[in-house]
Amino acid sequence: MGIVRTASVIFDLDGTLVDSEPNYYEAGRRLLAQYGVKDFSWEHHTRFIGIGTRETLEILRGKYGIEAPVDELLAGKNRNYLELARASTDVFPEMRKFVELLYAEDVPMAVASGSSRAAIEAVLAGTGLDAFITTAVSAEEVARGKPEPDVFVEAARRLGAAPADCVVLEDAAPGAAAAHAAGMRCIAVPYVPETAGDPAFGAAGLLFAGGQGEFSARAAYNWLRSAGA
Repeated sequence: MGIVRTASVIFDLDGTLVDSEPNYYEAGRRLLAQYGVKDFSWEHHTRFIGIGTRETLEILRGKYGIEAPVDELLAGKNRNYLELARASTDVFPEMRKFVELLYAEDVPMAVASGSSRAAIEAVLAGTGLDAFITTAVSAEEVARGKPEPDVFVEAARRLGAAPADCVVLEDAAPGAAAAHAAGMRCIAVPYVPETAGDPAFGAAGLLFAGGQGEFSARAAYNWLRSAGA
């Protein structure tokens, strides 16, 4: 027996399906360097994982006293990121297996991401995931980014699914909080394993505390079946 047909699965993109965080860090580092910020480290970057790009740039703009408008910063970071993403973006192997398992069962899938529409499309096309996932929602298309639930609610609407019938895969605490706020179950795969104890992950139906190194496509698939998803 396959997964119950009312189930829909919504994936966060960056850090969940694909290991794009190194590209996002480099895009941000290059951008900030243009405005005189020379010490933006990977550790600094990890504090913003799971938060929308615009929201992140608003915080950094204030922190570093950058006078350029947020829209200018956003356009610059997106240019940098698209250049890097088109050159190379890696899909987490077990995540690709999971997508393929769901696709074989005709489970509706979507991507709901804080990235720009252009970035989402570039990554899905460049990795071949667009052959399996054809519905995508960018935070640009909703009023509020994560940890608010808007992007997940819109993804469910486009799939024609009730929020209670959706399961979200997330790597970051703000995303897990957004899934909970949307009334959706969550499979949590922390990109930074040290954050696994965050209360937002505590509400997850299934937590792979060790992150991608622990995530198993088969285990996640079996949980969906056993949970009556």
